[in-house]
Amino acid sequence: MITIDKVAKTYSETVRIGPVDLEIPAGGVTALVGPNGAGKSTLLTMVGRLLGMDEGTVEVAGYDVGSTASKDLAKILSVLRQENHFITRLTVRQLVGFGRFPYSQGRITREDEQKISEAIDFLGLTELEGRYLDQLSGGQRQRAYVAMVLAQDTEYVLLDEPLNNLDMRHSVQMMGRLRDAARELGRTIVVVLHDINFAAHYSDRIVAMKDGGVVETGPVAEIMTDAVLTRVFDTPVQVIEGPTGPLAVYY
Repeated sequence: MITIDKVAKTYSETVRIGPVDLEIPAGGVTALVGPNGAGKSTLLTMVGRLLGMDEGTVEVAGYDVGSTASKDLAKILSVLRQENHFITRLTVRQLVGFGRFPYSQGRITREDEQKISEAIDFLGLTELEGRYLDQLSGGQRQRAYVAMVLAQDTEYVLLDEPLNNLDMRHSVQMMGRLRDAARELGRTIVVVLHDINFAAHYSDRIVAMKDGGVVETGPVAEIMTDAVLTRVFDTPVQVIEGPTGPLAVYY
């Protein structure tokens, strides 16, 4: 379980995230949704200790994120941030290999190589593993970064907008793979998404944020209603029954 207790971040007198109180149960996919500036990415990066909290505490699987040693936290929690600065002379396999650093400390073992191969195969990158990152499209690089995070082999995985730069086909494939990782590999995946319909179809739970706070949280069926989505996104939304579940119509 991820327990967020009175977490807050203040940027100015008028820009503040929180305080947020939230529990995300272990297992499955939890999507963070909401309008731009709602605080989704900020909250995720504070949970992942990529950004310091001004107030509050976060516990992941009983470990205090603020005080747990980095080498121990890295075996429990992995994070993909929204913007990644890549080194062009790395191959896909070398990049994914960085996910094994908490275990190998740079000395890759046979077990590490197996985990790297599994992550590459899982994201459909086998034919690209020898390519340098600057030879890839933006979408291919994004899949490589997600593979790096999965290779870290943590129970908890935080992903900030993993569908960036992905076309329709690869977005569907990515979300399917993440759902598979939750179900088949037992991962707890928390993902920031802009597309509410992707969140509805692939997630088990949705956390809706607005104005720096959590305004709704629950199973997909509870969040996918006209009233909730219209209030969260400040625009008229109609939820209809689609061929594979609820669809939000907002245009």
